[in-house]
Amino acid sequence: MTEHPVNERTDQRRRDCLCGVRRIVVKVGSQVLSRDGSLDEEVFGALAVQIAALRQRGYVVAVVSSGAVASGRFLLGLTERPRSIPLKQAAAAAGQPALMHRYHCCFAAHGLRVAQVLLTSDDLHNRRRFLNARRTMNTLFELGIVPIINENDTVAVEEIKLGDNDRLSSLVTNLVEAELLVILTDVDGFFDADPREHPAATRYSFIEQLTEEHLGRATTTRGDLGLGGMITKLEAARQAAQSGASTIVARGVVANVLLRLLAGEDLGTFIAAAADIGARKHWIAYTARSCGELVVDAGAVTALVDRGKSLLPSGVVAVLGDCGVGDPVRVLGPDGAEVARGLVCYGASDLRRIAGRRTSEIASVLGAKFYDEVIHRNDLVVTIDHRQTDSQQE
Repeated sequence: MTEHPVNERTDQRRRDCLCGVRRIVVKVGSQVLSRDGSLDEEVFGALAVQIAALRQRGYVVAVVSSGAVASGRFLLGLTERPRSIPLKQAAAAAGQPALMHRYHCCFAAHGLRVAQVLLTSDDLHNRRRFLNARRTMNTLFELGIVPIINENDTVAVEEIKLGDNDRLSSLVTNLVEAELLVILTDVDGFFDADPREHPAATRYSFIEQLTEEHLGRATTTRGDLGLGGMITKLEAARQAAQSGASTIVARGVVANVLLRLLAGEDLGTFIAAAADIGARKHWIAYTARSCGELVVDAGAVTALVDRGKSLLPSGVVAVLGDCGVGDPVRVLGPDGAEVARGLVCYGASDLRRIAGRRTSEIASVLGAKFYDEVIHRNDLVVTIDHRQTDSQQE
């Protein structure tokens, strides 16, 4: 295996990105935590040693941990990963206590307390519950406790699952307002081909901005224990970047990997943060569940994407779904491609009545005018081509 050239400029960029890091989310995959059919005590012990050292240096750390289903699978004597929802939930229910017990024992040996935090998509999609979760996490940090976070697989069903813990880790990065996401996996980073199949594959050391070309090179190979391939890790990194966080994807069993990464050592793949769109807009773009769709004309697309404007009723062609006031919706262009996401100022029935009308006509059509806009710019995030044109902090 070879590596993309590392130069002094990229080394300096890595150091610059790490300079302001104080809050870190560490995501640990099932392949890292498990060995020979059970949880690997050495890996848990190594994590505890390193996180204790980071805490002493002033870092605040949250852990997003896979492993409940994998642990439960072995406890239940299953020979392969469970495929049905009830069996997955049973494995998670059996495995989660064993997983937390391992964390408790290993971290307690270094004077650290841990707390179990189980989340579902509903906890993050709902703005009130999202903010409640943020307050809980901040309280745990203030008490010196390390949160161990996992999706609540015991109650989640396919329709409301977050999908995988790579995605969960990016959402948690925004939730706790971390500056760095570290994804520990079973490969040495992101390569231009699957290194397990192509020995001459080249590792990307530093990526300033993820592109569609990068995503096209990512493997979707799934391991026996875990769910996600490299593509889910890059998607998580792209989402984390929009909240102002850098991401490092690295092999989890490398000796002192966390300490070496925070020291700026060239391990894994470092993906730089993008312009921070603000926690609220990040929630709108990546976490809130859409309640409907607005189809807009080409003029509206230009106004939103190129001119940074609010969405006015005159640009709306069709209203799909049954959204209420303040609900999140997707904005689609004439070709059906997503252009933006935002929170609507009017409910679906009123939107259908004012669609295509000028702002000056809203009062005569509805009997009153509460807002000039269908979606105000402060409540809208452009997502076309995965670009963000408004980095206003909110």
